[in-house]
Amino acid sequence: MRTTLTVDNDIYDYLREQSRLNEKPFKQVVNETLRRGMSPGADEKPRKRFEVKSFPGGFMPGVDPDNPKDYLNQLDDEHYFEVLRQQ
Repeated sequence: MRTTLTVDNDIYDYLREQSRLNEKPFKQVVNETLRRGMSPGADEKPRKRFEVKSFPGGFMPGVDPDNPKDYLNQLDDEHYFEVLRQQ
């Protein structure tokens, strides 16, 4: 299909240079460049798949899941006594 296309000077210069470097017709370079732009990621290397490794969760023995405040208080007490021991 034939059409008139108005592009900025820097784009025209780039396309002309690619045409010269790759020894391809200007029309072919324009079409290839537009196709690459229409399918982003086609030129990119495949990325390594990101996986999340899960592990069995749950509460520690002796921790009541219905009353986590007791566990937090115990941690505070342990920290307090550790600080006292270091002094």
